[in-house]
Amino acid sequence: MKYSFLAIIAVFFMSCSNSDSEQPVAVDYTAQNEAEIKAYVVANQLDAKRTDSGLYYVINEAGTGKQPTATSNVTVTYKGYFTNKSVFDQNTTGISFNLQQVIKGWTEGIPYFKEGGSGILLIPAHLGYGSYSTSRIPGGSVLIFDVKLLSVN
Repeated sequence: MKYSFLAIIAVFFMSCSNSDSEQPVAVDYTAQNEAEIKAYVVANQLDAKRTDSGLYYVINEAGTGKQPTATSNVTVTYKGYFTNKSVFDQNTTGISFNLQQVIKGWTEGIPYFKEGGSGILLIPAHLGYGSYSTSRIPGGSVLIFDVKLLSVN
């Protein structure tokens, strides 16, 4: 009886342990996102440039003011949407933040604009929110942002 009680406790503790199979698995959406972005660029006749990281950007207005760096504080307006054009977020009055406190796609992409400039950032999941879902963004999503850089603060 004493041994069976210890065996039950041992089985209980082993079943409660965290094994690798119980952890969420990150999915690599790189190839899928690349194809989705390319299709969107073609369908919308965009003159997009691709960076080595997989970010695509379009400069609609170059702007004439200061150009931020990846560590700058900036003020922007934006509209964020998916490739199906469904909007998930927007700010039309201007929001300020440090480029080190946002998704990698913004940290890399906003410095392509000068103050007064505007354009589009097409961000694959690995530069956005990855393979995990947030409240409004499904995991693995390509994010598109229409951005206007109001100021470098």
